[in-house]
Amino acid sequence: MTAARRLALLINIGHALDHLLMLIFPTAVLAMSASFGRSYDELLPLSLGGFIAFGAGSIPSGWLGDRWSRRNMMAVFFFGAGASCLVTAAAQSTTALFLGLTLIGLFASIYHPVGTAMLVAGSTKLGRAIGINGVWGNMGLAAAALGTGALTQWFGWRAAFVVPGIAGLVLGLVFLALVPEPAKGAARRIQRNAALPRGLLIRAFLVLAVATVTGGVAFNAAIVALPKLLSERIAALDNAPMLIGLLAAFIYAFGAMSQLTVGRLLDQHSLKTVFLPLTLAQAPCLLLAAFAWQWALLPVAAATMFALFGQVTINDAMVARYSDETWRARIYAVRYFVSFAASACAIPLVRVLHALPAGFNAVFVTLAGIAVLTLGAALAFQHRPEELSERALPAAAE
Repeated sequence: MTAARRLALLINIGHALDHLLMLIFPTAVLAMSASFGRSYDELLPLSLGGFIAFGAGSIPSGWLGDRWSRRNMMAVFFFGAGASCLVTAAAQSTTALFLGLTLIGLFASIYHPVGTAMLVAGSTKLGRAIGINGVWGNMGLAAAALGTGALTQWFGWRAAFVVPGIAGLVLGLVFLALVPEPAKGAARRIQRNAALPRGLLIRAFLVLAVATVTGGVAFNAAIVALPKLLSERIAALDNAPMLIGLLAAFIYAFGAMSQLTVGRLLDQHSLKTVFLPLTLAQAPCLLLAAFAWQWALLPVAAATMFALFGQVTINDAMVARYSDETWRARIYAVRYFVSFAASACAIPLVRVLHALPAGFNAVFVTLAGIAVLTLGAALAFQHRPEELSERALPAAAE
């Protein structure tokens, strides 16, 4: 295996771990009430600090990656996230649990601005590279649901944090051993996109800002709510965390496939050609999820996740196509900061709406309304068939 492929593999594994870490709690929380004497609605907000740190930490992480070392920042990600999981597993109070989850979010924030910049720097097929990376990330979501459900049912919720914590520490050692620090002053070819009119760039990044906020809220709220939604709506899943985790894993895995599909389409079509149909599907799927019950919920949830997960690939491709390597890492940092800060709003949103008499009906009707705003952004985005002819010069990945 070449050094470039080895690096890509480790970056992709890191993406899976990153998303796994952030989705342990939504499934494990179903079994935490006895340990802390709190209900689901009282425990769920404890993850808010982690999601805020996940977004806010991306800005200093991206800056340190550019100014210090992307390779070393990825090592900090693996070691820090692994250690934070072990701290969380040892929590004996809600305060300690909150601090542990916040630390997980802080170290997990390193991955997206640093790892994505490393990944796309040497890629000639941006859509394919982003799509494959997205599949790995979403497989991490699936693994979180399945693994957390199984570990929680068989060994208790603490084991659901211990196992990925150890995995993070091991991966950190492997990363340091297989990915050397680039020599200082090593020549790098700079990737520059074709010069674009200022007005076009402003319009593109305004659309990206809107889609990032609305898509981030809808995406995060849906994936956080899914385990509890399955538990409430499908009677056969009552008191069966492992089965809930298994079904959620399959739904997340199906959603992951959309990123690979969307990535490949983006290498063949303009952004708007793919962007618009995807956003057209989001609001109807979320409305159906609001009123689906029993086993009919499963195909509806799968279709909803497919539409929401594909949006992530669209947003990353916008950054890649409308920026160049000289400032791309910083744009990714801002993009993820906005996305994850918006996503943090999903936690109180789900809590407040779920506590209403309408429960998850209110949650998913609201998300459908948010998805309409994403559709508006897609309609405002400019159709540019010439995007595909604006090939960038690959740069050496750090």
